[in-house]
Amino acid sequence: MIRYEIEGGNLPVVICYPEAGQTLCTESGAMSWMSPNMKMDTNTAGGLKKVFGRMFSGESIFMNEYTAEGGRGMIAFASSFPGSIIPYQVTPGNGIIVQKRGFLAMEKGLDLSVYLQKRLGKGFFGGEGFIMQRITGNGLVFLEIDGYCKEYDLAAGQSILVDTGYLAAMSESCTMDIQTVKGAKNIFLGGEGLFHTRITGPGKVYIQSMPIINIAQRLTPYIHVSDNSSNSGGISIKLGD
Repeated sequence: MIRYEIEGGNLPVVICYPEAGQTLCTESGAMSWMSPNMKMDTNTAGGLKKVFGRMFSGESIFMNEYTAEGGRGMIAFASSFPGSIIPYQVTPGNGIIVQKRGFLAMEKGLDLSVYLQKRLGKGFFGGEGFIMQRITGNGLVFLEIDGYCKEYDLAAGQSILVDTGYLAAMSESCTMDIQTVKGAKNIFLGGEGLFHTRITGPGKVYIQSMPIINIAQRLTPYIHVSDNSSNSGGISIKLGD
């Protein structure tokens, strides 16, 4: 296993120390800094089918591989949003399903593919997205989570209800379904929407406290885009009520 350290508190970075010959993979642009003996190689990782799958999920079609040469190396991957970096040991039969943008870096040999919800309604109404990512194989993967990460270990048949956008990842052994909020008053006055996502074990569930989509929605009323022909236009931010 590759040695690593996670530092930075709410602005985290994972610093990895691969031995000679060990390789870490990440999407294009995710590397933050590294030692000079880390060799970089860019490829499409997995052939045409997986390339189209990553395009469909909104991810980069290219993967970068970083291999330590001549001795132990050092490479760092920083989170793109305030939150948490979570290590997860993937083993055969113990893969993980993660939200789009959740993959940060992984050991070479793991397989990153598109995970499509079996029922369209789960994606359209559950708020977690019709398309997620599945990581399988044998090795270590690092996930970036929006805000604080709360982990639950669900027993077989045990469930938890998650509001829109708060599901960050779950073991592939878990199942996901949609539950309608009961009662007209709860639907129209409760402010929680029409649906909740039900996750049922066995397996781990990772819940994030600050989904980036929620932050964007809260900021939208304060951002005004102007289109002035006398200049190139611009963006203004309105502060206060």
